[in-house]
Amino acid sequence: MSENTDLMQKIVSLAKRRGFVFQGSEIYGGLAGTYDYGPLGALLKNNVKDSWLKKFVHSRTDMYLVDAAILMNQNVWKATGHVDHFSDPLTEDLKTNKRYRADNLLEEKGFNVQGLSVAEMSDLIKENNVLSPDGNKLGEVRQFNMMLQTKVGASEDSAATSYLRPETAQGIFVNFKNVVDSMNPKMPFGIAQIGKAFRNEITPRDFIFRLRELEQMEIEYFVKPSEWSQHFEYWKDEMLEWMNSVGLDMKKVHDVEIGDGDRAHYSARTIDFEFEYPFGHKELYGLAYRGDYDLSRHQDGSSQKLQYVDQSEGGSEVFVPHVIEPSFGLDRTVLALLVSAYREDNIGGEDNRVYLALNPKIAPYKIAVSPLLKNKEDLVEKSKDIFGKLKSEFGNVVFDDNGNIGKRYRRQDEIGTPFCVVIDFESLEDQSVTVRLRDSGEQERIKMDDLVSYFKEKLA
Repeated sequence: MSENTDLMQKIVSLAKRRGFVFQGSEIYGGLAGTYDYGPLGALLKNNVKDSWLKKFVHSRTDMYLVDAAILMNQNVWKATGHVDHFSDPLTEDLKTNKRYRADNLLEEKGFNVQGLSVAEMSDLIKENNVLSPDGNKLGEVRQFNMMLQTKVGASEDSAATSYLRPETAQGIFVNFKNVVDSMNPKMPFGIAQIGKAFRNEITPRDFIFRLRELEQMEIEYFVKPSEWSQHFEYWKDEMLEWMNSVGLDMKKVHDVEIGDGDRAHYSARTIDFEFEYPFGHKELYGLAYRGDYDLSRHQDGSSQKLQYVDQSEGGSEVFVPHVIEPSFGLDRTVLALLVSAYREDNIGGEDNRVYLALNPKIAPYKIAVSPLLKNKEDLVEKSKDIFGKLKSEFGNVVFDDNGNIGKRYRRQDEIGTPFCVVIDFESLEDQSVTVRLRDSGEQERIKMDDLVSYFKEKLA
């Protein structure tokens, strides 16, 4: 077993054992490409979202938050080309009828398939006798539309057809006019959204990396056509700054400029931010200059004017804004954070210790509070008093009296809790507690009355 495969298995095991991520519908055998976030995973994910909102929405004056519907009029997806073109190359094992993404199979065999058509992939498979993972011949490569179709209402005719949205971006674009009319934003400005998207992936894999139900954090930033380049560079820096702030291992982050033949046809520039996952360098985030493609398509499809009237310089300039799109995958962020934070070491001559060196602001619990012994009423009472005060001040604080103190430390280390507060018999005498630091295992005595100010400084 390779070191990277071993690391991935350890992370998947930790995620289930400690309540971060569970297989979706597990008691019924699961459903491929779906995962449920457990108590700690939900906290971690929400902390990431809160950090993203604080950075990109709440601390700015040029950003507007929306929460668009998952189900949309089918004409939205016709106008943008998703109905005809939102697809992946599919090939099928001719013996077992198992389906695979042709580009992934070829890349695993060492072929460069960027920019290749489905016909060219078919030729590559035939010419090199590329077989399925089961060792069988593969069929012709064809395009497979990844949108999940559903019916809306009691009617079964085509007018009732809808789709689970494959991306959150279009919910922003179709609300462009509503936001402009209701909020009167000054150019440039952005519209942000966090929400679920759905893709009928041919081969979902790599834990929570490639899913059929995923969550995105996206911004569409509207600019004057002549100013897109400077805004593109600005957003590149903003994205990198946020990645570093939440604790991604920046040595594992690489920005890859997408070439002319591989970019979307409407984009003059696209950057993929790739991350070194245990299974390879894979896309984490994207930054794209989309031009006026989306607004123009919706303008044509809906017969509504999706223009901006700029009166900031005395005159009146009317134009369809161009768009810079910073796009963040939330599930891929959670996985990248777990990879970045996973550590093994030995402290104090003890057995191998596993811990998550998560940034305190995104760790599920910031502080764990424990009585040294759970059967000593005076220690428990004082511990619960301190727990209540810290929880009211810092929110994600946990009370832990399960097992001996050594096991509690190990458990809190493994879930990434940066600080443990222990109330012992000495605490009842001198009104001080032991604070243990996760990463180093070091301990210090802090007065009870100073705990709030101590943690405010540590968690700033």
